[in-house]
Amino acid sequence: MPSVFAHRGLHLIERENTPEAFSAAVALGVDGVELDVRRSLDGALVVHHDPSVGGLVIAQTLARDLPSHVAALDEVMEHLRGVRVNVEIKNIRDPSEPTYDETGDFARQVLAFLDEGDWSESVIVSCFDLATCIQVRAIDEAASVGWLWWDVEPSHALAAAGAARLNAVHPHYSLVDGALVRRARDLGLDTNVWTVNRDDDIKAMVSHGVSSIITDDPALALAILGERP
Repeated sequence: MPSVFAHRGLHLIERENTPEAFSAAVALGVDGVELDVRRSLDGALVVHHDPSVGGLVIAQTLARDLPSHVAALDEVMEHLRGVRVNVEIKNIRDPSEPTYDETGDFARQVLAFLDEGDWSESVIVSCFDLATCIQVRAIDEAASVGWLWWDVEPSHALAAAGAARLNAVHPHYSLVDGALVRRARDLGLDTNVWTVNRDDDIKAMVSHGVSSIITDDPALALAILGERP
């Protein structure tokens, strides 16, 4: 059976990407959570999905000036002892993103934080940017690394992930079928799918044999898997 990851925590009842959302997900009994990490202007690691919040561009704002609900990564992680954590590094070349770090400094900072906090063995680091995933692998040979997919050609992307010696691919569920999962497995890659919210789609992903389901409705996924009354 696949693992169930709460996408940005249990945000159906709490504000997403906050300690409250993550604590609620852990209390529900999920196997893991997914969160998004960014850097503030002064280099603080903070947890937020969008590049801006409250009219402020996070990368151009001091951490102390961000809204109070934008939590520091170290604060959030203390609520996640005992579960797996998918830490998505928000670093990609895209018009919607105001900054892109091509040096590897952002990835290196995240990995240093995880190592210092003894988190490395319970975390998989993911990113939509293949170059960032490759940087993570180069910085830490032991890190678990997953490449997020959206607008890609799956067979070529699988080959690239295998060549980069990644641990997993994280495709949108609409790209996934049994053949893709089997091919990934042949390349030594787990298949962690996002964001799977409907009953039929969750059941389809189970039938395809995916490794993990990342979902906005972890209670539904756990019920379907028979892991929650």
